[in-house]
Amino acid sequence: MSKLNCMSQLTALSTSIAVLGAVWAFLALGPLSGFVLVWAGFLAWACYFHTGADTPALQKTIVGMAYGAVIAGIALLLVNLNPLFLPGVFGPAVYIGVTVFFLVFVARFDLLSVVPANVYGYAATAAYALQTANAGSVTALDMTNPVLLVIVSSVLGAVFAMLSGKLAAALTKA
Repeated sequence: MSKLNCMSQLTALSTSIAVLGAVWAFLALGPLSGFVLVWAGFLAWACYFHTGADTPALQKTIVGMAYGAVIAGIALLLVNLNPLFLPGVFGPAVYIGVTVFFLVFVARFDLLSVVPANVYGYAATAAYALQTANAGSVTALDMTNPVLLVIVSSVLGAVFAMLSGKLAAALTKA
């Protein structure tokens, strides 16, 4: 087959993301509803591509977003418990400030070197926990736990991203 019959890289990537994005949305909003967040998966998808769209990007996206989710869970727990008895909004500000310090400080470690991945996991977890009335506790051992929900969503979203990259590559060779 001549090169003229192959899809451009942009068309192939657009097509692969459209098809797999539809599959992801179907799964997240249907059979996996309550076990994943469609938007958190798409955050991981974007993170994978802006991190390099290769095996290290997959690893750094998953580890970074999971790390961010765990650190957000610690922040949420600290805000809830207020172990230092800090008054008013001063307490949450201090606990958030301390925990976000660690989102960047760990960037010296290769798997945590993509600071945006760490921040996406933190932000997704905090947003879901603070904006969802039925979000469970960060200590729950089920899928009401926003930390677990974001981690599972991030892993699956990153895997779908990798698959969309592989499908796009196959479409450009067809």
